[in-house]
Amino acid sequence: MHIRKWLMAYMLLYAFTTSAQQQESANDTLHTPLIPVNRQSLLNNVDVIANMRFAFRNDFENGTYTGSRFVNEQFRLEIKGKVADKLYFRFRDRYTRDPVTQSIDNLSRSTDLAFIRFDPNEKWKIYAGKLCADWGGYEFDANPIDIYEYSDIIEYSDNFLTGAGLGFLPDKNNEFTFQILNSRTKTFKELYDSIPGISESKFPFAAVINWRSNMFEGKFSTIWSYSIFKEATHQYMNYIALGNQLSLNRFRLQYDFKLSLENLDRKGLVSSFTPDKKAVQGVKYMSHWLSADIQLSRIVHLALTGMVDFAYWDGNPDPNKDKKLRTAWGYIPGIEVYPLKHVNLKVYANMIGRVYRYTNYAQTTLGMVNNDNYRFSVGIVTPLLIL
Repeated sequence: MHIRKWLMAYMLLYAFTTSAQQQESANDTLHTPLIPVNRQSLLNNVDVIANMRFAFRNDFENGTYTGSRFVNEQFRLEIKGKVADKLYFRFRDRYTRDPVTQSIDNLSRSTDLAFIRFDPNEKWKIYAGKLCADWGGYEFDANPIDIYEYSDIIEYSDNFLTGAGLGFLPDKNNEFTFQILNSRTKTFKELYDSIPGISESKFPFAAVINWRSNMFEGKFSTIWSYSIFKEATHQYMNYIALGNQLSLNRFRLQYDFKLSLENLDRKGLVSSFTPDKKAVQGVKYMSHWLSADIQLSRIVHLALTGMVDFAYWDGNPDPNKDKKLRTAWGYIPGIEVYPLKHVNLKVYANMIGRVYRYTNYAQTTLGMVNNDNYRFSVGIVTPLLIL
């Protein structure tokens, strides 16, 4: 909360200083601005961005209309820029999430990013602070305000973690990054309580390797990654994400494959299906995500997103088990209109639907029930550049 107050004070101070400068110029006074003139040039290298998505939602559950409402679905204030030669910073805070300080990294859960970056030369980058885990896939790489509904693997993950990273650009078409991060923002006890035979790791870490590429003059590109998370002593999570993009003149197609193999149920989704809701072992999640964008004109785009997620409990001790527990489908057809030529703002109308289907075992033994829900939304999306 102190950071948010500082940001508001800074913006007010900047506005006041700008007004004072204009008055000084007009009146030819000798008043000294609050921000010295020799420091004001730094603002040329700083961006202040209000990442917003606002919608009017109409919700349906199993075919029954449940209500309508206006919703501030996303508001993330971002400040980034260059503070010195080769030194950069980035900060982003989410106002649509409770600002609860986390026990591991001592930062609010609402803070997405808070890091500095040092570029010793044009081929290397060094990061430190609270980072976005550099997972592969175009769904995760997109600005969150542009994703109307996430697939299960992304929705239930800890995406923003504290640590350090190294980036290497051997040429203009390839970039490799390596990160070493805390594997979570909460303690083992907070997340898992206690599990017989499993002890807490002294250093629960995450290691992430990422490759980004552009091929065929930018027509085909990739974001691939492999990650390993140590959740407890001898307990790991292995995560693979393979993102692929085809870009033609007025058409863009993206496909992500994601696979998460978890000794402990880090997502907590399969665990939520069990009667006691405690963390289970031997879990697997798999996801296919597809997104298409057709540009009818500069102003009008047709957009379609589809996804399917599978949840498995390989470690289920029940001898009559079915490893597969749930299939979750998602579909988002819509139209997007960009009315302004020089401002990144879109007005959209879409349908966001989810279909959840449980196996016979999950229904009869675990008591799960098939479910369908969808919503019709009309709204606006903009990463509004304020400064």
